[in-house]
Amino acid sequence: MLVAGEDAAGRLDAWLAQELEPDVSRSRLKALIEAGAVTVNGVAAKQAKQKIHPGDRVELIIPEAEDAEPEGEDIPLDILYEDDDLIVLNKQAGLVVHPGAGNWTGTLVNALIHHCGDSLSGIGGVKRPGIVHRLDRDTTGVMVVAKNDHAHRHLSEQFADHGLTGPLERAYQAIVWGKPDGLRGTINASLGRARDRIRRAVRTDGGDDVRHAVTHYLVVERYEEKPDGTCAASLVECRLETGRTHQIRVHMAHIGHPLIGDADYGGAFRTKANRLPEAVRAVVDAFPRQALHAFLLVFEHPTSGETLRFEAPLPRDMALLRQALAGL
Repeated sequence: MLVAGEDAAGRLDAWLAQELEPDVSRSRLKALIEAGAVTVNGVAAKQAKQKIHPGDRVELIIPEAEDAEPEGEDIPLDILYEDDDLIVLNKQAGLVVHPGAGNWTGTLVNALIHHCGDSLSGIGGVKRPGIVHRLDRDTTGVMVVAKNDHAHRHLSEQFADHGLTGPLERAYQAIVWGKPDGLRGTINASLGRARDRIRRAVRTDGGDDVRHAVTHYLVVERYEEKPDGTCAASLVECRLETGRTHQIRVHMAHIGHPLIGDADYGGAFRTKANRLPEAVRAVVDAFPRQALHAFLLVFEHPTSGETLRFEAPLPRDMALLRQALAGL
């Protein structure tokens, strides 16, 4: 409810635009007035040009926005396996999994709708048909998508179980700054929202959004190892015991070894590239994303019960980064 002040005068839409700037545009206000969403002294305003006077009581009801139903788009997919129940694919960097704020088109869901037509599972809703799990926009690698509701339920149960009672395995390759302590390790640190809506952080306050998170890592390769045991970077294999948003990225940063190219969690480490030889530094500086690749996915087929195993080699950009670092 808004009450017009002593200086109120002129058109209703102009006064509202001034009061609500910059949250609601004048054109949007005009449409709302014409739709009957604005009342003046309890009576629906009929025109945007209606006059407003000091002391008038104005109420504006803004309906919740309705997202458009995603449509199919001809986006190339690297399909590793497909049958009547599911699709396994090797997701490319830069591909958002499902539509959302700022990414209503050009997503994996749009590509799947084009490829599968009406055969995708509906359990995930119209915005996420068939999506059982997800990878970040700039994380590459193996994903499985359900094509019917039976497969969706069966696969979702496996992911929720995290491989405790079944064959599910999820393994990632990450290129990180420095070298984690020991060749193997476990990071057990709960995660919750950071100060903004998107990022995550290690949290110990027990808030409602805090979730238990465990990552196991294995150091596979070390680059430019020095006599004191330190090194410039490492190739690390990470296996998830839980599956939280940005889990590997946050956990590796938490122990002091963020992923190369991770602007959200490793930005403070970019200056480390200045210590590298010029040719290697150029490759590191040009790397456009977090160096993370989901190379392995193992699960039980929802119909046959067969254990399926899929691997995807490092994508070209990570392979070139690895090659440059290996030459140190």
